[in-house]
Amino acid sequence: MIDYIRGELVELTPALAVIETAGVGYALNISLNTYSAVQGKKEVKLYVHEQLVTGGRDDSFTFYGFASKQERELYRMLITVSGVGANTARMILSATTPKDLCNVIASGDEKMLKSVKGIGLRTAQRIIVDLKDKIVASGIADEFHATAGSDSGVHVNNEVKNEAVSALSMLGFSPAPSAKVVTDILKAQPDLPVEQVVKLALKMIK
Repeated sequence: MIDYIRGELVELTPALAVIETAGVGYALNISLNTYSAVQGKKEVKLYVHEQLVTGGRDDSFTFYGFASKQERELYRMLITVSGVGANTARMILSATTPKDLCNVIASGDEKMLKSVKGIGLRTAQRIIVDLKDKIVASGIADEFHATAGSDSGVHVNNEVKNEAVSALSMLGFSPAPSAKVVTDILKAQPDLPVEQVVKLALKMIK
């Protein structure tokens, strides 16, 4: 079992990080929170969750990477909830910060959870019922440190748009509607960095 991978960050998109260590490049699916945490760094350490996919001709492993143990723990809690798969859990963690998500669950905020694409009322309620006590008992919310993002130095261009649309496509959304929403966001807020564009798009795509 792989607990973490430390090495050179050789490729990074809002949904995927490739870390090279000992001559091997590991591709890890990431959330927007982890993307923000490692952006601009050459050497990184990501905590790993391994998912084994069985069936078909071959079994395969998918790696998910997290900038902190706390985010990984929250991800693992989410995927224990019936109706919340690996991609949905990553989408939830991309729509809000882990710390805010803990507060959302602890306070029973169904409305916020329902704003995430693919989360209906029943699933939102199930997340709250299943995880509220676990979140409070674990004290995980207290371990998160608030971090303030910065938009400085971010230039709006096609690269921002393309990265945002690519990230949304990897999360399962069709490119055409994604591109329209991303374009609308950038027209209204041209200085947003790509991770913020994707966060807003996750709430707007129909």
